Amino acid sequence: MEEARPADATDIGTIAALVRQAVAELRPQRGGDLWASRVARAEPVDDQLAAALADADHEVLVGMIDGTTVGYAVAHTERLRDGRLLGVVDDVYVEPDARGVGVGEALMDRLLEWATERGCSGLDAMVLPGNRAAKNFFERFGLTARAIVVHRSLAPEDG
Repeated sequence: MEEARPADATDIGTIAALVRQAVAELRPQRGGDLWASRVARAEPVDDQLAAALADADHEVLVGMIDGTTVGYAVAHTERLRDGRLLGVVDDVYVEPDARGVGVGEALMDRLLEWATERGCSGLDAMVLPGNRAAKNFFERFGLTARAIVVHRSLAPEDG
């Protein structure tokens, strides 16, 4: 049975391990190294998760199969210059062996419900270029590209 529920303090260690797994999985992808250095949760991950749990403008969820945590999601709200509220998905991750059975969908359903309850005008999420599975996942929930970030590396090639 797949489900998503709000996380609590007892989940922090498990979520932190999943955060580290997510960063390790995404770092080698195109754009992943810069994402990991700029956007991804930095250590100490446990402290960031505890702060998010304590902040009313954040939602921290765990995704489970038969009572075992196999994924997590974190989102926050952002006040726009015109006064509207935007929901921002910071993290959605499900262990590779647990994908395709509905855990990610349960997490996204809860995030959409959370953002709607708070009166958000929309929900944003970031996907690395070339990560077609993640892009398709978000598109199933009606999220579509609204901006593209371009980048040119100025560092000499390694090796």
